[in-house]
Amino acid sequence: MAPTPLNGKIALVAGATRGAGRAIAVQLGAGGATVYATGRTTGEKLSEVGRSTETIEQTAELITAAGGKGIASQADHLDRDQVREVVDRIERDHGRLDILVNNLWGGEHLVEFGKKMWETELDRGLRMLELSVKSHIITSSIALPLLVRNRGGLVVEVTDGTAESNKNFRENFYYDLAKNGPIRMAFNLGEDLKDMGCTAVSVTPGFLRSEQMLDTFGVTEENWRDAIAKSPHFAISESPLFVGRAVAELAADPDRLRWNGQSLSSGQLAKVYGFTDADGSRPDAWTYISEVALGGADRSAEEYR
Repeated sequence: MAPTPLNGKIALVAGATRGAGRAIAVQLGAGGATVYATGRTTGEKLSEVGRSTETIEQTAELITAAGGKGIASQADHLDRDQVREVVDRIERDHGRLDILVNNLWGGEHLVEFGKKMWETELDRGLRMLELSVKSHIITSSIALPLLVRNRGGLVVEVTDGTAESNKNFRENFYYDLAKNGPIRMAFNLGEDLKDMGCTAVSVTPGFLRSEQMLDTFGVTEENWRDAIAKSPHFAISESPLFVGRAVAELAADPDRLRWNGQSLSSGQLAKVYGFTDADGSRPDAWTYISEVALGGADRSAEEYR
């Protein structure tokens, strides 16, 4: 059997229940990695997101089926003890951590676009920041001492939007902070990690066809184009596989330190590494959003795929 690029690598994907996190975990597994998939939703317990259709046990099975080794580990990453249990388990089992993916969020149900900051219930807004910023900080604080034992470690902060695109207001005070936070965390961690030969980046998908998004539009991955009639910009959307492949390519790149501290997108990395989405396209969603959705250019989404 031919060697795979991530054989022997140990990864922790925090927030791997569904969407981008699940796809990243599975693609790391496809590269041969052992992947600890954490999340709050198990076959016996739901998170506040309230979805029972995706669980971390399913993610672990998909990782293993892809060629890696998937290990489901239930954890609320706002609970320091639970995070320590996961990291301690990785240390006992392997004595190393090569890849940390902070994909924690699960706050879509809290966002109220169009409301002013002072019109948003304070507890609701602060919960968004707990889910998107505090959880990432707790996880990195506890996991990084293990990761930095060896040179070459990779930290990926998953968010929504690039540093460039997020110069625009994200329509809600708290959501804007929630999605800009991981970008700055990656930049700051890059400064802390660079002398140790480790890399930190933020990565964003484009218009992601997550399970929740497909349900919102009333379509499936098989007939997603039917939703374009309702929302024309959905034509630039991408499957979770696309960002999963982006992170797997980063993890396998021996020269990834060149990206340290940067804000990256799936579409941008596809141009560099040459991977495609499931349909063979390379959607460049953030350029499309800038030039067409916001800029008014008279161009079709297909020109950006």
